[in-house]
Amino acid sequence: MLAASLIRAQGMDVLALFFETPFFTAERAEKSAQDIDLPLKIVDITARHLSIVRNPRYGYGENMNPCIDCHALMVRMAGEMLQSEQAHFVITGEVLGQRPMSQNKKSLDLVAAESGLNGLLLRPLSAKCLAPTIPETEGWVDRETLMGIQGRSRKPQMEMANRLGISDYPSPAGGCLLTEKGFSRRLQDLFSFQNRIDPKDLRLLKLGRHFRIAPETKVVVGRNKRENALINELCKAEDTTLYSASVPGPTVLVSGTLSAEALETAAAITTAYSDTADAGVNEVRVADRNGTWLVRAEIRDKKDFRCYMI
Repeated sequence: MLAASLIRAQGMDVLALFFETPFFTAERAEKSAQDIDLPLKIVDITARHLSIVRNPRYGYGENMNPCIDCHALMVRMAGEMLQSEQAHFVITGEVLGQRPMSQNKKSLDLVAAESGLNGLLLRPLSAKCLAPTIPETEGWVDRETLMGIQGRSRKPQMEMANRLGISDYPSPAGGCLLTEKGFSRRLQDLFSFQNRIDPKDLRLLKLGRHFRIAPETKVVVGRNKRENALINELCKAEDTTLYSASVPGPTVLVSGTLSAEALETAAAITTAYSDTADAGVNEVRVADRNGTWLVRAEIRDKKDFRCYMI
């Protein structure tokens, strides 16, 4: 928001880009762009982004977040859009030293080099701390009106936002699921056991409780009515779903190979998370592309399945 405001103050049009994947969605960007009347284009980069998440050239952060590779990909794709959008250069809101690993001088230089923009990448908030770019040396942008912010403190940005009348802006943390420990653990499990991954698999990682009951079999258990509905929507033709037949309970999705032993375990998990009595057996409805049938499952304690939880 601040970088765009700095450039627009020089009389130039700015188009905001948001690169969307199942790991980060555009809601906050849409709100921010609307607040400052900034045109916004949302671009789905899932396929290209997933390849770098699987094998980042510059490694991961604390979890499954390949921040340097991710930034480079986004800037590269923005550069690929220059001609079609009739644009002259690319700006970002990065601040030198804001993130100790992904926004230090070396990392910023790496992103610029990997992007292939050859001097057409400008960081208005830290421009005076960095080497002049083509937009500055060619006089398209007045370097003197740009900022020289660096370091982890956000006070200069907050003061600038106050001067510009921007009162509602995103917090610095959150937004990317790849930085979250629990989500990263589920994603690593998916990479380890599944070669072909589509967006439904990634969206499913955000929902429910996940169990790896066999190398080729995973179980996802809905935690509430909303999650149950979403899990049903994300069920693929080759998946199997289980429901408690006689009492309220979760939607349970099984992906992968469903052996007799795996079905028994999945049915027991279904009853454990249903409103069952303390003892006895419970009927479970099983559904796949071949039809539906009932199985009986022994009622067991949830703690019996903690060893499978991802």
